[in-house]
Formats: sequence, C-alpha cells, structure tokens
Amino acid sequence: MRGLTERFTAALAAIDAANAEDPNRVVVRGEELPLALAHGRLAAEWIPELVDDPDDALLLAARAHHLRRWELPRDRYPDGRAGYLRWRRDQKQRHATAVVGLLGGAGYEEATINRVQVLLRRVRLDESSGTQAMEDAACLAFIETQLSDLADRLDTDHMVSVVQKVAAKMSPAALALVARLPLSDDGAELLERALS
Repeated sequence: MRGLTERFTAALAAIDAANAEDPNRVVVRGEELPLALAHGRLAAEWIPELVDDPDDALLLAARAHHLRRWELPRDRYPDGRAGYLRWRRDQKQRHATAVVGLLGGAGYEEATINRVQVLLRRVRLDESSGTQAMEDAACLAFIETQLSDLADRLDTDHMVSVVQKVAAKMSPAALALVARLPLSDDGAELLERALS
C-alpha cells in the first residue's frame, strides 16, 4: 500500500468524521460503531486484499462508499427490487457528490476526485477500473456487518436469495475471502447454504 500522505490522512479523517454521525449502530469485531463508519473502514481494509498496490482514489472511494448514507433512508422508496435499485443508484450518486468537498478540502486535484466519483458510482463492474474491487469490498463489509441482522428480519428462503444476489456481484477472489469473515454460526451456515 502507498505511503500515507498528509492529504490522504486528512481525507480519511474528513470521511470518517462525516460517517461518525450515523445514528445507526453496529457491533463489529467487538466494538460498537456508527454503521457508515464501520462499512467504510471494513471496505477500505479489504481493498489491499483485492488489488495490488491500490491508489489513493480506490482506498478513498472504499472508505466513502456509504458516505452519510443514513440521510436517505430506504423507506423513502417503494418496497421491492425496483425501489431498492433506485434507492441504491441514488445513494451512489449522493456519495459521489458529497465526497467532492471532503477530498478538495484535503488537497486532492480534480483528476483524483473524478476517479473517486466514478468508483463510487460503480456504473460498470470491471477489474481494470477498480469498480469490481469496490463492489467486492462493499459486499464483504455488508456480509460481515449485516448478514445476521437481515437473517433476524427475513425468512430463510428470502435471506438465501439476498445472499445469492450479493454473491453474484462478487469476483471469484472476493468469494474466496468470505471464509475469513468473522461470522456467527448461524451466519456461516446461511452463507454456506446460499453459496452451495
């Protein structure tokens, strides 16, 4: 991983400060954290596992992939897959817009900011642009932090379907990393069933 520069450190601090305001909480590896903060940190941790020598843009995009996400709740959209997909698309656009001031304030130039925005939007998943690594990191963070919570709210068949849809977006390299996630026994069993 690249050396930490002053602007990289400042950008991470700005993203984390914004995400620390999330009123939704989650326990991750024994520590209770704001959900958006936890997701950003976890996703950024996975990037070096997925990409050799990731650049600042990819690491910052992973950290900001849920930037102030709670401000646009899912329940403002219709139930069902179409409503979910619209909400998710709008969230990606919001994250891409909100990150501009944080990165500019830390001293990043327009080219890096634009690349972070492309990564946050994840319009096309491919290896060369880094968007697949972004999706993989986000999926790994989701599985670790929200699998058990969803399993408590959804019936088993629905939950298996959700996990299969998440897995379908992941690369083989990311799916291989799933075994390293610290999941409950129920979560691991559900994951195994969905992926078999």
